[in-house]
Amino acid sequence: MSELTDLTAVRLLDGYRKGEWGPVEATRAALERAEAIQPEVNAFVRLTAEEALEQARESEERWRRGEPRGLLDGVPVTVKDILLQRGTPTLRGSRAVDPAGRWDEDAPSVARLREHGAVFIGKTTTPEFGWKGVTDSPLSGITRNPCDPSRTAGGSSGGSAAAVALGAGPLSLGTDGGGSVRIPASFCGIFALKPTYGRVPLYPASAFGTLAHVGPMTRDAADAALLMDVIGHPDSRDWSALSAPAGPYTDGLAGGVRGLRVAYSPSLGGQVAVQPAVARAVRRAVERLAELGAYVTETDPDLTDPVEAFHTLWFSGAARVTQHLGPHQRELLDPGLREICARGARYSALEYLAAVDVRMDLGRRMGRFHDTYDLLVTPTMPLTAFEAGAEVPKGSGHRRWTGWTPFTYPFNMTQQPAASVPVGADADGLPIGLQLVAARHRDDLVLRAAHALYEARVASAGRVRPSGS
Repeated sequence: MSELTDLTAVRLLDGYRKGEWGPVEATRAALERAEAIQPEVNAFVRLTAEEALEQARESEERWRRGEPRGLLDGVPVTVKDILLQRGTPTLRGSRAVDPAGRWDEDAPSVARLREHGAVFIGKTTTPEFGWKGVTDSPLSGITRNPCDPSRTAGGSSGGSAAAVALGAGPLSLGTDGGGSVRIPASFCGIFALKPTYGRVPLYPASAFGTLAHVGPMTRDAADAALLMDVIGHPDSRDWSALSAPAGPYTDGLAGGVRGLRVAYSPSLGGQVAVQPAVARAVRRAVERLAELGAYVTETDPDLTDPVEAFHTLWFSGAARVTQHLGPHQRELLDPGLREICARGARYSALEYLAAVDVRMDLGRRMGRFHDTYDLLVTPTMPLTAFEAGAEVPKGSGHRRWTGWTPFTYPFNMTQQPAASVPVGADADGLPIGLQLVAARHRDDLVLRAAHALYEARVASAGRVRPSGS
């Protein structure tokens, strides 16, 4: 069974078709792995073993009849505890959310998984309301890095990243409002895609507005493309959802990078201090892209750091998400969240609209940039994972998580597709991620280039081994 936890979703499904193993066996293996890793890394807020095994038995019967329900029938999946899942409380990392709710509706992406026969094994940890770039909360405690439990898994989709990295299901749904699938993917050594805004519908609408995306967190780019073929379709509950894509993302993976125009920006024009090990690993991967036929130019996009505008949008969203809470409930909140909510509540409408102006100008400049370049490559993170339980690295001088995530949040403001691809590790064995960014609606290019790096063995889908295994 342990070998099944090493497999991608694509390989699991191939085994189902050939009769090499079945959904029940794969689900038991994923649940056993989840239970084994939970005490050390704290990836889950709850496991749903009984329900998962029942779903797996139903899937196995469908496979026996030669009638699988959809593209993911019998594949074990996890869902970040921000997204609604029918029959399971969604507490969003907060003691202020009453678990005795109705919980009778799926979020759009969760509904698509259910329609395609996926097996839900558990809900993964998040900081409170997904507000920061690490994963800890007063409700569920600290989620730790699968490579070194003294370090952070990143956030806010840290539980999903740790689960995928350690073999507790090959697929997970995360959310990303400023880097929240890409940050933990980089720190934990997995693949994650923040799709073009609206490509994956979201309901209920996020209080963080059009900064918030839903995206796949997976073992590799092929699994992400498969998951996008399931979740990347419109839903009437999301008024901003895009129309259906032109064709399957899986069909475009094999195109390679030959002839693509790639801009490589190692530090956004010197604005970001990048750890040497990170810089070396990303540069080696970029050189491999050139060897594979991409036209690589070292250049920088026309960006100035939009952090203050991002703070205006983000902190206002945090104030909105907690607006309904009474004094007692507010006392239950993460102190850092209370602080940014108070700041967000003080912004005027004119200040908010000024931040929107910055955002629109940023989007215009990136649109012009992609007239010349198909892809932008940067490090995902300027550093590897730091100590667990802290919002910022000790001694960094940063006040908020945005101080150490300068490569991620700008592309939430522009709504572009962006992915993190694992391309190595530092001397301590901590993973390093490379970020691929494309123009809006060109998710296919991001997935195609990432897949080329996996095919060239620059990126690795090898599962992390927990301590003592």
